[in-house]
Amino acid sequence: MKKLIVNGAEQLYGEVSAGGAKNAAVAIIPATVLARGRCVLENVPDIHDTELLFSMLRAMGATVEKLSRTSAMIDTSTLTESTVPYELSKHMRASYYFIGSLLGRFGQACVSMPGGCNFGVRPIDQHIKGFELLGAEIRIENGLIYADTEGLQGAHIYFDQVSVGATINVMLAAVKASGMTVLENVAKEPHIVDLANFLNSMGADIRGAGTDVIKIRGVDVLHGTDYSIIPDQIEAGTYMAAAAAVGGDVLVKNVIPKHLEPITAKLREAGATITEGDDWVRVVRTGALRRINLKTMPHPGFPTDMQPQMAAMLTCAEGTSIITEGVWDNRFRYTEQLVRMGARITVDGKVAVIEGVKGLQGAPVKACDLRGGAAVIIAGLMAKGTTEIEDTLHIERGYENVVEKFACIGADLHYITLPDQPLSEQA
Repeated sequence: MKKLIVNGAEQLYGEVSAGGAKNAAVAIIPATVLARGRCVLENVPDIHDTELLFSMLRAMGATVEKLSRTSAMIDTSTLTESTVPYELSKHMRASYYFIGSLLGRFGQACVSMPGGCNFGVRPIDQHIKGFELLGAEIRIENGLIYADTEGLQGAHIYFDQVSVGATINVMLAAVKASGMTVLENVAKEPHIVDLANFLNSMGADIRGAGTDVIKIRGVDVLHGTDYSIIPDQIEAGTYMAAAAAVGGDVLVKNVIPKHLEPITAKLREAGATITEGDDWVRVVRTGALRRINLKTMPHPGFPTDMQPQMAAMLTCAEGTSIITEGVWDNRFRYTEQLVRMGARITVDGKVAVIEGVKGLQGAPVKACDLRGGAAVIIAGLMAKGTTEIEDTLHIERGYENVVEKFACIGADLHYITLPDQPLSEQA
């Protein structure tokens, strides 16, 4: 069993670079299925989820070659399977993006129901609605999603609610549909725009990504391309929140400051001083942390993936902060871990009330999910003493070289490996 050991920090100083955007990469990698030719991807985050997607492609017959830690060549011309292996796909939500790309490539697909972090139901009704309007038949049996079509046709699709996953999946199918597809009430996150730019670089005709309406004119053939994935706004935001939480002076490089605007605004409100350059942000916090209220919303609102990190920071802010979760039903499970460290948090449905305390104390905790794992790292840096974090795989799903990168800004953390307990000793 592996644990992440975090020792409380006085303050954080130094420079750290954000990697490629996880949420863009997990859509772009399945999109390579649509290409006739080789795709070279750069600024690929070196994380568990991207490696898992590469394994899925290899299992279906594609060639994937790592050119460096953060770049890869993908050749799907040899791909023969339209079924994503269940043992691989059941572990992550983004595997369902293969439905859209495989439908476009083969006219059929078989992928497991969504997995990944458990913080609420993950309905795929909007995905199914979009696929069916494009002319596909969808059925779900024994935890598997089957999709078939005799030919995709462009359609006018209005999503009943804003869904990042449905927007991405239907885009992937629609680029090979005959005629024009119009998607309304779509998600507008930066990784939606990045996926559209990637597909357009392969020869797709997509307009309006980043707005409420996306128009896609189907094409017969998509070719290979070279493409660099955008920086990860959530990874960058995590280091920004850590700097504000612990105090100090941290420069975060390889960022797009505009993508960070909702995070920057709230950190300033909480007492941090933030300056911006073309591709960097600097976070300084020397005074007291102030209470704030925030509500997560679809882009351009405050991102739900930054909610746990902000909550960790606010545990030691002066006064009472209120966080309202506007995206997921059950994203406050991690707060139990913060309470173990001395935080005062009361959760009622989608609302968490955080009463600031003088300080946190190191304790044994768990990473309940990817961003909850980032929250307990930040809390561990704020706390007196040592924090031991279990279930670190959640963290590795979305943060590359987490120990080395936090060390760049003066954090003291490291992994230890313990022998697994015999079943007779497990409680």
